Amino acid sequence: MEGFASLLDRYPELAVYLALALGHWLGGIKVHGFNLGGVTGSLLVGMLIGWAFHVPVAATAKSLVFLLFLFGIGYEVGPRFLSAMKGDGWRYAVLAVFMPVVGLLAALVVAHVLKLDPGLAAGMMSGALTESPAMGTASEAIQRLPIDDALKARYIAHVGVADALCYVAGALGVILTCNVIGPRLLRLNLVDDALALEHRFGIERSAAGIASAWQPFDTRAYRIAPGMRIVGLRVDQAECLLPGLRLFVYRVRHGQSLVEPGPATRLHAGDHIVIGGPRKALVEVLGERAEEVDDPELLDIPMASHQVLVSRRTWAGQRLEQIARDDAVRAVFLRGIRRNGQSMPIGTQTVLERGDVLELIGPEPAVVRAAAEVGRILHLTTATDFVVVGMAIFLGAVSGIVAVVPLGTLSVSIGSSVGALLGGIVVGHLRVRRPLFGRVPDSAVKLMQSYGLAAFVAMVGLGAGPHFVEAVEQHGLGLFLGGIGVTMTPLLAGLWFGHKVLKIPGVLLLGAISGAQTFTAALAALQERSDSSIAVIGYSGAVAIAHVLLTTWGTVMVLAMA
Repeated sequence: MEGFASLLDRYPELAVYLALALGHWLGGIKVHGFNLGGVTGSLLVGMLIGWAFHVPVAATAKSLVFLLFLFGIGYEVGPRFLSAMKGDGWRYAVLAVFMPVVGLLAALVVAHVLKLDPGLAAGMMSGALTESPAMGTASEAIQRLPIDDALKARYIAHVGVADALCYVAGALGVILTCNVIGPRLLRLNLVDDALALEHRFGIERSAAGIASAWQPFDTRAYRIAPGMRIVGLRVDQAECLLPGLRLFVYRVRHGQSLVEPGPATRLHAGDHIVIGGPRKALVEVLGERAEEVDDPELLDIPMASHQVLVSRRTWAGQRLEQIARDDAVRAVFLRGIRRNGQSMPIGTQTVLERGDVLELIGPEPAVVRAAAEVGRILHLTTATDFVVVGMAIFLGAVSGIVAVVPLGTLSVSIGSSVGALLGGIVVGHLRVRRPLFGRVPDSAVKLMQSYGLAAFVAMVGLGAGPHFVEAVEQHGLGLFLGGIGVTMTPLLAGLWFGHKVLKIPGVLLLGAISGAQTFTAALAALQERSDSSIAVIGYSGAVAIAHVLLTTWGTVMVLAMA
């Protein structure tokens, strides 16, 4: 053991990776469907290693990974942050402000009642509100306090200890509220109410991993027989024969020549056409005995599938049923929508937002045309624009340091961490307008977030380990019970406010509450219990604003308690 302790003392970076490995293993263990997650697991294992071996941790290393994490969060939420108040989204945005504010006030009251120092108060709040990033902003704020270095180290260690004590109750509180307490108080049947919302949004349910042999849309080649309803019609007339159901004529063989049809192209008996659309529309327009032809040259139509970023204001805020009637998306089918990294349900009443990423499929010219109208095609890339990433973090952090806020007789800067978060938001917002600006692959953003936060809390745990036993002996029970109060106060207040004041439908309200607590595990549990993904609409509407507010609360709590 002495040799191992000497190894970690000489190479403390190895302790971080050991804490990451064992922490994610521990965090992945499920007990009755609940697991701690890799971040909390890394914090607990880091504290255990720090308690056993007293591993030194450099403040520079912690700041390096934490700034990277905050930029990744800002980059992801930036496209939605400023547009969250549009349409019905204002309800979720208001809830995303209301609940964090209530949580902060509850934490302040509990901290004053228990007479907690700034580190314990901030850690209790970050754990109870399940917002581990607040540990970083709190630690930075403690570093700026006019106190001696030994006391700073003690307060910073207390942040990790209190977070670890309160996080489990905080996580369980959110899950129980969204899946048990909330449905009972609101008198919801999660499965039935989710199904009713799906019908309201025009969503057709399908089981995950299961596909029917019957497909609602098809593309085939047929010979136009005399007497068909489309004989003699222009292409634009033929495509709109059935109200509410559109057909698309992709190509025509007239005699021996292939024709790329325009809206005014006439269809004649004997022509061969490639036509696509709903099967029932094909049958009704062409007849049940339409003659299908095997014409490889006619059917040789280049098909494309592209990821498209919604960046034009004219498309944001529109329902899918409105967009489907626009000629700009003629012959294009929507396969998927992603918002803030979450898959959104597709229905006639689903509303597009700026920053959404659509998966469009159809003939290549049609997809390219539709993409130009909606926004820009996101071509796959593995390259990260480190020029933008580095400058955004640098300029954001510097702005946070020099931006001074008067607080009574003191002048307080918002800090480099909050500045880096705001820098990420700015870059994320700008990439909606200029999709090729500051490109960072989704996988790289996820690595920034997962590695940055997990490595940071592992180092927090290493520093907190030597102080863990003492802090638990002095404040353990009070912190734990106080943390429960801080957890439940905004959750119950959010249920009342969202239901009575904002009038948010039940399942969407529960999803919004999980977003306002930035706790994805609660959303996943809610989706499992409701047998539906519809709750993600509420979650995505709240999570962007809540992430920013809850992260900054670490600074606010330290300043208030100091």
